Amino acid sequence: MKFKIVVDSSSNLKSDYLVDKKDIGFSVAPLTIRLKDEEFIDDDKLDVSDMLKKINSSSEVGHSSCPSPNDFLKYFNEDESGYTFVATITSKLSGSYNSALVAKESSVDPSKVLVIDSLGTAGTIVLIVDKLVELIEKNLSFAEISKKILRFRDSLNLLFALDKFDNLVKNGRINKIVAFIANLASIKPLCYADNGDIKIKEKIRTFKGVLKRIVYNIGKMCEDTKNRVCIISHTNNLVSASLLKKEIEQSYEFKEVRIMDNRGLCAFYSLDGALIVTF
Repeated sequence: MKFKIVVDSSSNLKSDYLVDKKDIGFSVAPLTIRLKDEEFIDDDKLDVSDMLKKINSSSEVGHSSCPSPNDFLKYFNEDESGYTFVATITSKLSGSYNSALVAKESSVDPSKVLVIDSLGTAGTIVLIVDKLVELIEKNLSFAEISKKILRFRDSLNLLFALDKFDNLVKNGRINKIVAFIANLASIKPLCYADNGDIKIKEKIRTFKGVLKRIVYNIGKMCEDTKNRVCIISHTNNLVSASLLKKEIEQSYEFKEVRIMDNRGLCAFYSLDGALIVTF
C-alpha cells in the first residue's frame, strides 16, 4: 500500500471513511475526553449522545487529551516504500499536531511523512482528506501532493456558531475577549478560524440572525464556490443545519453541501446546538 492517510478524531470521521478506496490506507487517531472519573475515547464505538448527557448533567469541568506520538506512529504506513499524510486539528487549540510531528521523527523514514496542521477542525480535515484522495488518484508524486495539499489547506475557510461556549472557555481554548463576548447573554457571536486561531467575525443578537450572516459571509470569504464542497457539522442541531444547507444551496453553486454530525471531541467543545461550516 503506497499511501496512508491518518487524521485525528477532531475530523468527525470514522475508520471506514475510505473503505471503498482499496489502494489508500486510512486511520483515525482518537482524542480522549475525561469527565471526573470517566474517560470517553473518541473512536468508532463512542456513544456521543451518552457523553453529552453526562457532560450536561455534571458540575465538573471536562478535559481533553490528544493522541500520544506512539498513538500516531502505530497508524503510519508499515510499508517502507510507502508514504503517510497526517492531518490534525489546528495546533493553536491542541497538542495533536506537535504529537504527530514527534511521531514523524520516530518513523522509519521521516522524509516520507507529511504532517498537516489543518488550521481548523471538523469539515476542514474532511476536505483535506478528500483532496488528498483526489491528488493520490492522479498518480502525483509525494512531493507534488505535499505542495498542492498545503496550498489547498491555505484556501479553506471555517465559520462557526455555538449556543454555548462553556467548555471552550473553561479549557482556555479561546482568548479572554472572545470568552467575555461569548458569555454575554444578549450576544450570539459568529466566529471564524484565522490561521488556526478563533476570532469573532460579527456580534449578532439571535441564532436565526447568525444563520443569515453565515450565508452572507460565505460569499465574502469565498468568491468562487463552483468547484468547492461545503460541509456543515452540527451537534444535535439537524433542523438548523438543514435550513442552512438549503439557504447555502440557493445562494451559491457549491459542488456539494454536506451535513455531518459532530462526534466526540467536536461535540465536547461545541456542545448542543453548534454549527461549524467549512468551505
